[in-house]
Amino acid sequence: MKKNVLIIGFVWPEPKSSAAGSRMMQLINVFQAQGYEVTFATSCAKSDQAFDLKSIGVKTVAITLNCGSFDVFISELSPEIVVFDRFNVEEQFGWRVAEQCPNALRVLDTEDLHALRRGRHQAFKDQKEFNRTYLFNDTAKREIASICRCDLTLIISEAEMTLLKEQFKVDERLLLYLPFMIDPVSVDTQQQLPGFLTREHFVTIGNFLHEPNYNSILYLKESIWPLIRQKLPKAEMHMYGAYATQKVTQLHNKKEGFVIKGFAENANTVMQNAKVCLAPLRFGAGLKGKIVDAMVSGTPCVTTTIGAEGLYGQLPPNGFISDSPETFAEHAIELYTNEAQWNALQDNGFKIINTRFQKVEFETVFSNRLQSLLLNLDSHRQDNFIGQVLMHHTLQSTKYMSKWIEAKNK
Repeated sequence: MKKNVLIIGFVWPEPKSSAAGSRMMQLINVFQAQGYEVTFATSCAKSDQAFDLKSIGVKTVAITLNCGSFDVFISELSPEIVVFDRFNVEEQFGWRVAEQCPNALRVLDTEDLHALRRGRHQAFKDQKEFNRTYLFNDTAKREIASICRCDLTLIISEAEMTLLKEQFKVDERLLLYLPFMIDPVSVDTQQQLPGFLTREHFVTIGNFLHEPNYNSILYLKESIWPLIRQKLPKAEMHMYGAYATQKVTQLHNKKEGFVIKGFAENANTVMQNAKVCLAPLRFGAGLKGKIVDAMVSGTPCVTTTIGAEGLYGQLPPNGFISDSPETFAEHAIELYTNEAQWNALQDNGFKIINTRFQKVEFETVFSNRLQSLLLNLDSHRQDNFIGQVLMHHTLQSTKYMSKWIEAKNK
């Protein structure tokens, strides 16, 4: 009989629209490779971009917030593992999972640290330097509580692992560093990719609804692209991404070479045909999927300190890092025109992917950690007394608010 894992999603995964969607598909693949029957449940409406999970053998269930029907559903499913997609999903369903399936291993996938992203965004809006005051926000209180209530939390970035351990003093036994899990880029694949002379134009890609992405495009339009275009009048800046709203499309200006392309059916094809990827992100968190895609596609990059965070470790980057629009533009022009440098930085990208994001290595680490926790769950939870306290107290308010809404809806 197959073991069950239940993933409770914040949204239906959209791997062509966002890095979060790609990340979710990687987790599903790992569970299936370990022999689990995967059920994906969410209260979110399904969009046109949602991946057809049934096509890969994943059962899908629509669930309702603040409704006892979920209790019946999970009790019948009786999963060995429950994965919460982001902390607010754990807030909504964690207490129900603990009541109905107390022996199920509860795993939180943060995607990125929301507290860090929101704190940086607020500091940016205030035009102040990001510090502990911005980090220790209300979202942080909720997110850290959720991490402590769970048996294991998956962290995508080494920088965020450090932050949780040093700033928030989270017990390392509750955390697992699990970045993007990517197949190596073989020498044959590298050689088959379009070369420097056959590529043209600059590219960036990302879900336009994600505020850091929209802000970076605005920054490109206003401060960086005019400087590049001045020196490279025939080059174009191509922006790809899902959900291009009117405020995005109004930035389109073909005459200036600033082109909003919209949804990309295949991000790799788009990235492989571009000469340089630009990612001038000024706030955000986690690992940047667009830069990872660029490395896999052999496309050197210019990004910011925020964009580069957690990607390179001790290895030289696949491009340049700059937080000044002037030097950012200079590096972009240099990469676009210097073939020898372009080739060297492309090689750096392949080395980073093949050294730091090895799929097989991290699948094994994840699998081993899950098995160890399943075998020693009682003692693991006894060692996490803060988690017990939070499960006992914090969720009572969430629980009874939910029950009140449920009673009110009847």
